Amino acid sequence: MTADDIIPSSFRDPSGFVFCQQGSIYRQVNTVYRENYDHLMESGLYESLVSAGLLVPHQQAGLEYAKSDDAYKVLKPEVIPFISYPYEWCFSQFKDAALATLKIQKIAFRSGMTLKDSSAYNIQFVKGKPILIDLLSFDKYREGQLWIPYRQFCQHFLGPLALMSYKDIRLSQLLRIFLDGVPLDLTSALLPLRTRLRFSLLAHIHVHAKSQTHYAHKTIRTRERKISHLSFLGLIDSLESAVKKLRWQPKGTEWAEYYDETNYSADAMEHKKELVADFLNRVNPTFLWDLGANTGVFSRVAADRGIPTISFDIDPAAIERNYLECREKGQTDLLPLLLDLTNPSPGIGWANQERMPLFQRRSPDTILALALIHHLAISNNLPFNKIAELFRGICDSLIIEFVPKNDSQVERLLSTREDIFPDYTQSAFEETFGRYFSIKNCEKIRNTERTLFLMQKRT
Repeated sequence: MTADDIIPSSFRDPSGFVFCQQGSIYRQVNTVYRENYDHLMESGLYESLVSAGLLVPHQQAGLEYAKSDDAYKVLKPEVIPFISYPYEWCFSQFKDAALATLKIQKIAFRSGMTLKDSSAYNIQFVKGKPILIDLLSFDKYREGQLWIPYRQFCQHFLGPLALMSYKDIRLSQLLRIFLDGVPLDLTSALLPLRTRLRFSLLAHIHVHAKSQTHYAHKTIRTRERKISHLSFLGLIDSLESAVKKLRWQPKGTEWAEYYDETNYSADAMEHKKELVADFLNRVNPTFLWDLGANTGVFSRVAADRGIPTISFDIDPAAIERNYLECREKGQTDLLPLLLDLTNPSPGIGWANQERMPLFQRRSPDTILALALIHHLAISNNLPFNKIAELFRGICDSLIIEFVPKNDSQVERLLSTREDIFPDYTQSAFEETFGRYFSIKNCEKIRNTERTLFLMQKRT
């Protein structure tokens, strides 16, 4: 077996691993997992979860694809369109992923199985819904056993959700630091005192954290501890209730109400949508990123054409509103995700490889960068050549909007700082981006000073 073949996030589980071969993704099931795998398939649990849209389907592949002698099965899973991580999710995505995990556990229990882990990284969003991607997450249930991933669920899901709900939505970013979830003692210390008055949070976070501290240096034989069938189900019900009660309202952030306060007239907005649609028809992308998407108004111009679209924005309130609209309308080609483009998700974990950096995941054919250039250039002091160089390294075609200094949004950015940007002009923008892209078309947006460009990467 060559280490280069194995997906870096998959090496820790002795039950098997995911690997790449000739451009295809496979999952090897090792012989040590044989009994559990057979029960998963023969009990009907696999079919139940797949039909419910809660587990990624897998096809059988021959053992000739095996990467080691201890292979029991080799499977070919359905490809996930885009891998995302919990620190890129909004509050409701996080909540839906937590509830999906508990629902999977309830269904598994009816088939005599239990989750052996409850990592948030085992959940991905496919066609707008959370789905489990790790087929090897199940073990046969032993009468009287504890729910083994209880602590992990609290650290990966309940704790972060409570911090986002009661303290600050931005605390989800702690998951970029703590690979195995936010430690419960830290969560307990950060949460306000009033959370101790809610029994579920008192029990599952505060008391749980104290228990962890108390037993940290003591030997605990978990196999000797027993709980009844009803107590097992009661724990899952209690966690489910705790998650469902957590709320967060998407308001009060800088760009949450952007389109309510925009300087666009209705006519200008419609003209911009028409231009974006026309440019999309010309390049006909198969996969698109919308950078600085806000609530996804223009992402939907692409997604409504059946173009798989990742709708990125830095504002958690905007992403929350975007996701809730996707969920309400049943949109399947649009995935809203959090992104600070000036500090994108890095590689983390062992050797910085367990979780991929953003730009090593699936790259788009086309990027939408609307009402973004002035934030990068003026708010973040990024020169045009740095922005153009980045975009050229990601996509083949670019639909980008230039917003001049006499636009009210740029005036707003410059109102509290000195204008040190003499080169922030449309001519400089065209000259710089022209080194990296061929400008195929440009159109003035009606009733504005803004211009929309269609560009193709130079080879």
